[in-house]
Amino acid sequence: MQAGGGVPVMVLNQNMKRETGRKVQLQNVAAGKAVADIIRTTLGPRSMLKMLLDPMGGIVITNDGNAILREIDVTHPAAKSMLELSRSQDEEVGDGTTSVIILAGEMLVVAEPFLARNMHPTVLVNAYQMALEEALRVCEDLSVEIDTSNQEEMRSLIRSCIGTKFVSRYGDLMCDLALDAVTKVAVEEGGRKIIDIKRYARVEKIPGGELSDCRVLDGVMFNKDVTHARMPRRIERPRVVLLDCPLEYKKLESQATLEFAKEEDFEAMLKEEEDWVKRAVAHVLALKPNIVITEKGVSDLASHFFIKAGVSVIRRIRKTDNNRVARATGATIAHRPEELEESHVGTGCGIFEVRKYGDEYFSFMEECDDPKACTVLLRGGSKDVLNELERNLQDAMQVARNVVLEPKLLPGGGATEMAISVALAEKAKTIGGVEQWPFRAVGKAMEVIPRTLAQNCGADTIRLITELRASKAGGAAASVGIDGNLGKLADMSDVGVWDPFAVKTQTIKTAIESACMLLRIDDVVSGVSSKARKEDERRGAM
Repeated sequence: MQAGGGVPVMVLNQNMKRETGRKVQLQNVAAGKAVADIIRTTLGPRSMLKMLLDPMGGIVITNDGNAILREIDVTHPAAKSMLELSRSQDEEVGDGTTSVIILAGEMLVVAEPFLARNMHPTVLVNAYQMALEEALRVCEDLSVEIDTSNQEEMRSLIRSCIGTKFVSRYGDLMCDLALDAVTKVAVEEGGRKIIDIKRYARVEKIPGGELSDCRVLDGVMFNKDVTHARMPRRIERPRVVLLDCPLEYKKLESQATLEFAKEEDFEAMLKEEEDWVKRAVAHVLALKPNIVITEKGVSDLASHFFIKAGVSVIRRIRKTDNNRVARATGATIAHRPEELEESHVGTGCGIFEVRKYGDEYFSFMEECDDPKACTVLLRGGSKDVLNELERNLQDAMQVARNVVLEPKLLPGGGATEMAISVALAEKAKTIGGVEQWPFRAVGKAMEVIPRTLAQNCGADTIRLITELRASKAGGAAASVGIDGNLGKLADMSDVGVWDPFAVKTQTIKTAIESACMLLRIDDVVSGVSSKARKEDERRGAM
């Protein structure tokens, strides 16, 4: 459609629902606050747990921010955006998922009075960006170097990071498991350290046994048994061959048809299949392996030849497990039996053994010479306990990984946030114009972390926060914060509560940048037709 002056004018479809202006911004603030309020009580060592019911009737009991928000079903677009924050924080650094939501929610709340006074969102966003730069500079000044080779220091750090979790009651067990797993999968490539936990440190949960039975294997394990009972189930120093191709004759497509002129032709075809399998197995056996593992199927005929040669075969293993076995044993995965060479054989495994837990069989490849992959074996009373153990262990491994890659720490217990708050309040005095007020408000929002810690441990919140603010302004040590167990001020270096530098800075950056993004939204256009809306309303009324 053209206006009188020939300028194109956008016309919305009459079925579209549109909301605009200040109303949208205030709604976004309300949505962010609502999401933050859901998990506010799960912050700190005295935090509460949430029981989540899924549509299938299953339950999850946890205080992990990401696990809680993953199960929540929301319709408001700004609330959905907030849920994504937790997921991206978990994928990036693995910890601080609760803090980032609470902080982002508070950043939106402190912006509400400025929006109500018709301050332009661009002015707000500029002030928030300036505050972010200043906050990161303060974090850099407060950071403390850590010696990653010191086991006791690393254990103390991980213990402080999982002190708010369910596993904190089990002492150093989880810390040692996380540290051991991260150390095993660390590799040097191109002069820099690479630690891929997601791919090469698998957590295997087996109900039963005791928590003291949890351990990190010097190798890998997977939920598979050998293909035939007569194959060896224990081999020392095995030669391992890995394949990702089938050792069975390829089945014909369903549309394919075969026509035989005489009876002997059918037998000739069967013989050709057998000969192909025999040739494929011969290529594998030429390398004198003890174990053959493939991601695809193995025919009965191939198994027969392997049994005669005294070789154990495992089939239909997952691709991810096959990659871990390759890293642990030094083997190379071959794509065709004809391509196999001596260099493809893995000889780094100390012992192969199939063990039975409950009704299931598990294959263990342990005592590897240089395992660059590992499996963490978790034992516990029930599946709920094991699932929570796994979630907490993943957080602990991420913390260990972050510190190994960037060995710097910041004091926990709200000490860093309060130091940033005081620094921003001081810096705001030097900023001219209206931007100094939202700049100061970011500092005020930072206090939400120590304030929530105080609330969750039942302390006198107003008195405690006032004391902490006064001590920071009076030049007290930067590491003074709130002891989340006792509900009083303490020096975090004495209590041993530290946060990895990477986690804390990522939390602040994500929270402020997401708040800026939501504040700049002034139009929400819904493509849901009015007919569909009326139909939904009619169903709701029935």
